[in-house]
Amino acid sequence: MPDEKIETLVIGGGQAGLTMSHRLKQHGLPHLVLERHRIGERWRSERWDGLRFQFPNWSVRLPDFPFPHSDPDAFSDTDTIIRYIEAYAEFVAPPIRCGVEVSRLSQRDGGFIAETTNGTITAKNVVVATGPYQRNIVPDVLHEHPVFQVHAADYKNPAQLPPGAVLVAGAGASGTQIAEELQHAGRRVYLSIGRHRRLPRRYRGRDLIWWLAEMRLDQMTPEERGSARLGPVISGAYGGRTIDFRNFAADGMVLVGRIEAAQNGVIELAPGLAESLVDGDLVYSTFLDTVDAYVKRRGLEMPEDPDARTTVVDPPCVTAPLTRLDLATEGISSVIWATGYGVDFGWIDLPVIDERGDAVHRNGISAVPGLYFLGLQWLSKMNSSFLSGVGDDAAVLADHIRARR
Repeated sequence: MPDEKIETLVIGGGQAGLTMSHRLKQHGLPHLVLERHRIGERWRSERWDGLRFQFPNWSVRLPDFPFPHSDPDAFSDTDTIIRYIEAYAEFVAPPIRCGVEVSRLSQRDGGFIAETTNGTITAKNVVVATGPYQRNIVPDVLHEHPVFQVHAADYKNPAQLPPGAVLVAGAGASGTQIAEELQHAGRRVYLSIGRHRRLPRRYRGRDLIWWLAEMRLDQMTPEERGSARLGPVISGAYGGRTIDFRNFAADGMVLVGRIEAAQNGVIELAPGLAESLVDGDLVYSTFLDTVDAYVKRRGLEMPEDPDARTTVVDPPCVTAPLTRLDLATEGISSVIWATGYGVDFGWIDLPVIDERGDAVHRNGISAVPGLYFLGLQWLSKMNSSFLSGVGDDAAVLADHIRARR
């Protein structure tokens, strides 16, 4: 059976792949989108029931397609975001095939060869738009212990867990929101905290996302960012509030340090919990200072917000932190690993992946002519992985593809 020939192949049917299709259609460039499951699959199957999007409604948008909402400052649930992506897919009307997975991407005779579950496709250009959340990262420390374990991507709701206390490992945006949800559900929660970047949900009458755009921090490039890789600890849950883990402890949550090792159901905890909180506070206060300086420099009439600098006393679990955590003694029946994600580009048989498994590119353009990446975090700037930012990157790639003709 002869290979199917396509000018541009887009791999991935989430918001990045749909946006790429939209930009290619605007230029009249023929293409095909492949999605191994359903459109927006990760929004459908890898989000928990009570999740609230971290971005306020007013900031949610895809190219040429406004986000419908009745409250601009509210934070939407997963079902609302899924319906929006579905509506965007209807608007774009991409040439898409769902249920088709690419198992290998290579080159032959100057073109690309995509081996799929539905045959082989040759293409002049390929855009890899599979996103940054392809592989769940789970530390291999409790593999022999019978405690119930689930990654944040597979957590759904408190009823999914057996009765008992819960250890949430990881205090990023997902771990923080899940831990708070479990606490509201009446569970005793232990939250393992390491280094983190705490930022205000709102300050001086505006949401964090507004400040990032106003000060153009969301346009910061990877080179300007430096080596920092931590995402901000923010939440859209319960109306959206600034996170201070000490407040969680005041409500009964037990804060513990980073998990180092485990043996026979006893977890060894790293020292430095208090220092981690102080480091998070430093990021937080530095951001407030940056905003204040910007307001003064620009002569903006923005209300003062002294409450944002209110400090909370360290709770006993921080001043006298646990060094070991015996799961059985503490009645911990479940562990939720909110320990992040990695990419999985093992199917790309081309010299564009580094020793860590990350894609090598410049603003989404790889060193292999015709091969592109889209939807990755910090692809060209901070907001590259935002719903509101992926369209700009897609436009650049579409221009590059058009120029190759």
